[in-house]
Amino acid sequence: MLPDLLRPGLSVVFCGTAVATASAERGHYYSGRGNKFWQLLHESGFTPFRLTPEDDASLPSFGVGITDLVKTVAQSHDRGLDFGGAPTVAGHIIAAAPQWVAFNGLTAGRAASRQLGLGRPKEVGLGEQPWAIGPSRVFVVPNSSGAHATMPFADKLHWWTMFRRLVR
Repeated sequence: MLPDLLRPGLSVVFCGTAVATASAERGHYYSGRGNKFWQLLHESGFTPFRLTPEDDASLPSFGVGITDLVKTVAQSHDRGLDFGGAPTVAGHIIAAAPQWVAFNGLTAGRAASRQLGLGRPKEVGLGEQPWAIGPSRVFVVPNSSGAHATMPFADKLHWWTMFRRLVR
């Protein structure tokens, strides 16, 4: 389990499903070789230069936080995860009160919708959602994981950049 990177005053908190095995082993978020999180974060304009997983603790200085819905390690592409802890994670997000919560992938967005009783999980798609978590608006970006490579990188970057334009 990795610690949440949350504090009041953040512009956005990225919320994934669960920490992947590679990230747990390295002790840093989005450490898998095929994960494009750090590249997408930079190329969409959230950071002025490309950070590495080892720089994850510096994210709040850029107005960015990270958490996960499940506080155990994901063993295989998010299958069989227990999302029952989502209300606790939502409480941490509400306490930090970021301007936005960005779910990293449809699985995370739909699980949050279902577990928190917000919106209709089957209607959750990419983009801004019609529901909020406390005072925070919600957006779903395409999953940055290499395991979710059905969408070309350029299309993922388009969604991330569109989101960045909404974040002040």
